[in-house]
Amino acid sequence: MSAASAIIAPGSTIGILGGGQLGRMTALAAAVLGYRCHIFAPDLDPPAGQVAATTTRAAYDDFDALARFADSVSVVTFEFENVAVAAAEFLAGRVPVRPNSGALATASDRLREKRFLDRVGVATTAYAGVAGAAEAVAARAAIPGPAILKTNREGYDGKGQIRLAPGDDVAAAWRRLGTVDAILEAMVDFACEVSVVVARGVDGGVASYVPAENTHVDGILATTRAPARIAPAVAAEATRAARAVADGLDYVGVLALEMFVTRDGRVLANEIAPRPHNSGHWTIDGCIVSQFEQHVRAVCGLPLGDPERHSDAIMENLIGDQIERFPALVREPETRVHLYGKTAVRAGRKMGHVTRVFARGSLG
Repeated sequence: MSAASAIIAPGSTIGILGGGQLGRMTALAAAVLGYRCHIFAPDLDPPAGQVAATTTRAAYDDFDALARFADSVSVVTFEFENVAVAAAEFLAGRVPVRPNSGALATASDRLREKRFLDRVGVATTAYAGVAGAAEAVAARAAIPGPAILKTNREGYDGKGQIRLAPGDDVAAAWRRLGTVDAILEAMVDFACEVSVVVARGVDGGVASYVPAENTHVDGILATTRAPARIAPAVAAEATRAARAVADGLDYVGVLALEMFVTRDGRVLANEIAPRPHNSGHWTIDGCIVSQFEQHVRAVCGLPLGDPERHSDAIMENLIGDQIERFPALVREPETRVHLYGKTAVRAGRKMGHVTRVFARGSLG
């Protein structure tokens, strides 16, 4: 298929699997380019549905609802990776699905993800697949230092993970995890955490944003600083790794590669996010073309936009009751507030984010 024949014309409807804030911001960007969005999610009043033309409330394994959804859209994408791969495969038989279901399957299974990274030449920490308490004990013998036992599937923002120190009872940790398969990863003594958001078009063209530096609290992203305070050679390697992932997955759309930078300057991949990413929210206010517009451009077969930043930026998540800071935040100069339309405030729930912009080059 030529790039021209792959174009989804403005006025068409983009189907989005998932109804969270990433879908919301994608739908807002799509509207600017003249597209409608149809949200498919099991939730009541999903944030994305508040700004979309149409919403279908149904389970991801409701194939009758998925078939009707496919008939109503010109292309399908997703806003989080915990959508059943079977749903993406079912839709792909009826309508273009971008990125492809193989990318979703890879990024939604941690062991498969690590093995893929090995194949495309992207370094990771030491790891081992685990299926049972006995295998957990054996893996721990091979990876004896500080480590994390993670469920292979689902789990995000620190969920589905147990940290292990030397001497901890591995079999007991396995039982607490409550899964049938998992991965044990050696913890990394890192200097900082970074991510690269990259877009890949239908024609294979790639556009990447400057590496961003991330700080997490209790496993949840708290702040992102762009650009990251890393050496040029480290930034180049992080960008190379993200592009290798996008090419290796034959990806169409925006993805993020989260990485650790070790104290001796090595770059180790942590996770692939096959969608726009929290650490790319700063691009809405700091770049010529945001990650969300870039995702719409890619999945609709349009030329990718310029990812260059016009400003440095610091993005801060508003988590749980931090939403109560809203009245003060909207009074701050050079600060942009983005709320997600969520009414229930819960600990650990992302309610919105704020971005503070600075003259390019002023953050160093």
